[in-house]
Amino acid sequence: MNRTAIMAAAAIALIGLAGCQTNSKDQVLASSESQVALRAMQSRAFDTSDKLQTMRAVIATLQDLGFVVEKADDVLGTVSGTKLDGYQLRMTVTVRPRGETQMIVRANAQYNITPVEDPVPYQQFFAALEKAMFLSAQQVD
Repeated sequence: MNRTAIMAAAAIALIGLAGCQTNSKDQVLASSESQVALRAMQSRAFDTSDKLQTMRAVIATLQDLGFVVEKADDVLGTVSGTKLDGYQLRMTVTVRPRGETQMIVRANAQYNITPVEDPVPYQQFFAALEKAMFLSAQQVD
């Protein structure tokens, strides 16, 4: 092959590869949008300023849902637990203040080592936590 044919083949290959490239800005924005949706699914605000009471409710809720609580740190506001039921579901919950009158609770679940993006486990957790928080506010044991 002569030099011109090699250059033409290289130019065609580069044009073909350039057509395969996706816009990295679009990828970052799509990733950001999916992360925002995931964060919204993982987070709830509760009208209380009592961080310890909220953490106790989180621990009780995880235990009620069949999780074994492995770590709880009231200074960091984190609780971690694992549920073994034919699979391994690990959930880490963070409790932090939002202003003077609310606590934000964010749950992050992993199935084996894969992040859970399905809303169902989060919905189940928050439904149970809302009941526990209500009962706690009503001082029902």
